[in-house]
Amino acid sequence: MTATGKWIEHWDPEDETFWRETGEKVARRNLLFSVLSEHIGFSIWTLWSVLVLFMGPEYGLTPADKFLLTSMVTLVGAVVRVPYTFAVAIFGGRNWTIVSASLLLIPTIAAFVVMKPGTSFDTFLWIGLLAGIGGGNFASSMTNINAFFPLRKKGWALGLNAGGGNIGVPVIQLIALAIIGASGGPRVLLGIYIPLILIAATLAALFMDNLTSVKNDTGAAKDAARDWHTWIMAFLYIGTFGSFIGYAFAFGQVLQVQFGRTPLQAAYLTFIGPLLGSLIRPVGGWLADRYGGAKITLWNFVAMAAATAILVVASMQKSLPLFVTVFIVLFVLSGLGNGSTYKMIPGIFQTKALAKGLTGDEAAAYGRRLSGASMGLIGAVGALGGVGINLAFRQSFLSYGSGTGAFVTFLAFYGLCFAVTWAVYLRRPTAQAQAKASASETKPQLSYAEV
Repeated sequence: MTATGKWIEHWDPEDETFWRETGEKVARRNLLFSVLSEHIGFSIWTLWSVLVLFMGPEYGLTPADKFLLTSMVTLVGAVVRVPYTFAVAIFGGRNWTIVSASLLLIPTIAAFVVMKPGTSFDTFLWIGLLAGIGGGNFASSMTNINAFFPLRKKGWALGLNAGGGNIGVPVIQLIALAIIGASGGPRVLLGIYIPLILIAATLAALFMDNLTSVKNDTGAAKDAARDWHTWIMAFLYIGTFGSFIGYAFAFGQVLQVQFGRTPLQAAYLTFIGPLLGSLIRPVGGWLADRYGGAKITLWNFVAMAAATAILVVASMQKSLPLFVTVFIVLFVLSGLGNGSTYKMIPGIFQTKALAKGLTGDEAAAYGRRLSGASMGLIGAVGALGGVGINLAFRQSFLSYGSGTGAFVTFLAFYGLCFAVTWAVYLRRPTAQAQAKASASETKPQLSYAEV
């Protein structure tokens, strides 16, 4: 490993000797501080899912206003993931982690200033939109960490990186629970996070590294955008991460609007699902490493559909214990699927490299380049699922007075995700198709069953 300042010029994690002697230690250090920054980013992104619990009748907002507010925050978080992915290639992973962490001060301080009764809904909406930048930290962090780890470790590393970030959702909800329980106000919550943001940016500056092999390869994103697998995986990620972040924003509001829970009662329950869903994400990556991401993802969508069907029943019967229990199960399944779908991405592009006839370092470089670039696009589109979930809940409550209509829509979508996963990555070609391919192709045939 050759290092110049905070830039590492030679990085070859697929070389087992290099990995054992120097690479693993450096990769784990960067992973640790990347997780910290991404964790704070997730907390700020989902800040308004917590702040709306503080906003009682004196704020003058309807349930529809609150769902619209959280939808727009989610939308910004999805959109900024694309430029945040490019930023790693332009500025370097360490450098961008410092900048992206520091930018979180803007929405946090702005919310601190305006968070009081009498502030207009439009003001809350604009300040909420600023919080969306926290959603971008995930994309840059995943792209950066993907480059540090060898293919055989990516499922675990990416799962841990994402899970550590995702856990920022329940952490901010737990802190909010403590503040509400102590009769504190939302400004106390915001005041806690301002110094934490400064700490994350400082630690990134002191202990993280840039990789020269990643810098200035913005063309990789264009190549990834042209590959249809990028968009298929983005669709599947809507079903997993889109569900996770959408439910994280909406769960507390559903409990308040449909089941009449007070802010404190809702806060006691909202953190459990995101917490378990975050903790299980590395397990999803580990299972994908061992059994194949496509297989885990397929059966995970079956389980998500089954859980959603039970939620429809619980919603219709207005059974709070069943509703909360199954909603938490759905959070866990979304976290599991997050890990397995992200593990599929490097495996797919590595398989394509081998099918192109590439071998060794050349194949590994091809896979790292496209998988890293595609992660930002996939993460951005996947996060749009959170927008769809909040808008679906908003419309369902406006039309039917409950979330039942939204859950029926989610059930149909999970069925579609199952069908796409099977058709693209697990369906075995017929004997006739195999014979035709063998006669016309000299390159190895692509099989994604083990990705």
